[in-house]
Amino acid sequence: MKQLSAIFILVLFAINLSAEENPKPKKKPYRKDAINVYMDADSYMKKEVPFINYVRDIQDADLVVLGTYQSTGSGGGEYTFFVDGRNRFDGAKDTVKFNTYPDETDEEARQKGVRTLKMGMMKYMINSPLADFIDIQFTEPIAEEISTDKWNNWIFTTRLSGTLQGQQAANGRAIQSTFSAARTTQVWRLNTGIYYNTSTTDYDYADIVATDKREDSRVYGDVVKSIGEHWAVGVSSDVFKSIYSNYDLGFVAGPAIEYDVYPYSESTQRIFRFYYILNYGFNNYADTTVFLKTKESLWSHKLNASYTNFQNWGTINCSAGWSNYLQDFALNRFSLGAYVNVKIAKGLTFNMQGGYAFIHDQISLRKGDASVEDILLSRKELSTTYSYQTSIGITYRFGSIYNNVVNPRLDVLF
Repeated sequence: MKQLSAIFILVLFAINLSAEENPKPKKKPYRKDAINVYMDADSYMKKEVPFINYVRDIQDADLVVLGTYQSTGSGGGEYTFFVDGRNRFDGAKDTVKFNTYPDETDEEARQKGVRTLKMGMMKYMINSPLADFIDIQFTEPIAEEISTDKWNNWIFTTRLSGTLQGQQAANGRAIQSTFSAARTTQVWRLNTGIYYNTSTTDYDYADIVATDKREDSRVYGDVVKSIGEHWAVGVSSDVFKSIYSNYDLGFVAGPAIEYDVYPYSESTQRIFRFYYILNYGFNNYADTTVFLKTKESLWSHKLNASYTNFQNWGTINCSAGWSNYLQDFALNRFSLGAYVNVKIAKGLTFNMQGGYAFIHDQISLRKGDASVEDILLSRKELSTTYSYQTSIGITYRFGSIYNNVVNPRLDVLF
């Protein structure tokens, strides 16, 4: 019996020794097993979320991730990732969001984006071969008490800055200060602030000696109330001063109303809004205007329409606006604007932006001709009946469908 026990022990030892000499092959992650994702990702995102393939064309994607951004009442932002399934995930749809705050650094915001994208990918990774290499952690205990907001959603921001710059023929100095207070809830949006900016630049070149001085200031405020998912009403006021536009003191105030064809809850994906503003204004001019006015009171109104759509195939935004002074409809302005970024075919993208304005409402223009210095230094607003700007571009990418590698070495050369 003792002999049998000894033999049994020796057999177990041999088996164990054999297992140690021939360990079970360790599994490895392979790029071919990763999910193909099409999204606009920077180098940081690609480095921190390495378990997906960042493909360069939408036709090769299993998931399309569209990112959008909206400012929040706190001065931060709301980022949204819309996830749309294709190929093996056809029909799947998800939405994940995260918020940033004004006192957070860029690095903290980037880390939030990485964590949110990772969590959004987990339901798609769970059945993939790479799931064996993913570990999920919960880093902080849950607080049992719910804290209250002693500020009641109010956010205050103040800023003061000064600038000095110069060279042999010119030197300049500037001071800028701002203060704002805002409160944003689902029902109300309140915003008020003060802005002041002054700058002086002295030129001394050959026989040319000139000084360019600019001064702008504002005190503004607005109150907006939501009325359901499609309507909003509000009132705004603005007191301002501008040397460039010949306003020694200006004041404007009035009500506004807005209608959005789509629910406001869908504003991160699409907006189709119309708004109307009626304003009363009083202007005290720095110099006599081309209409021989030194001060005047007037009424004006504005009607604007804009449409924005964020989709996997690209982004479209267009707008149109009309405004005029009620005492003379000939004093009017009509403006058009558009931005388009569309994926035409595999690897081929078309983008265009532009705007045009028909201008007939420059009531504050100074009487008399502008000097050469005024024109070259843009010290005074000049008479015009139109303004425009446009750009058009096309981009074509081809080659490998993958775009995962991050290599920052000597990137200063490019």
